[in-house]
Amino acid sequence: MAVTNALAGVAVTELVAAIAWYSRLLDRPPDTRPMEGLAEWSFQNGGWMQVFEDAGRAGRSSITLVEDDLDRRLADLEAKGIAIESTSISEMAKVAILRDPDGNLVVFAEALA
Repeated sequence: MAVTNALAGVAVTELVAAIAWYSRLLDRPPDTRPMEGLAEWSFQNGGWMQVFEDAGRAGRSSITLVEDDLDRRLADLEAKGIAIESTSISEMAKVAILRDPDGNLVVFAEALA
């Protein structure tokens, strides 16, 4: 028995608005809409992000998206007018932190080692 993948969930207050924001953030619409109130994006090396409507938990989610070129991502976000809350760099990774319109934490991380 082995875990073969993971799904990260992001709770939002209004799914239609969140889909528009995350589609803009990721430069593509969701890969699937498997059921009412849920949108999913898949990533090339595995893993899925699920965005779902849950007003009671909205703003309390956190997701880390592994990036292959953080500097390019930051330039893209700046061009789109998406505010970066903070950036940092260590021996192991470069990290950028932002928040979606509900206040959920969105982290982009690029491994350096």
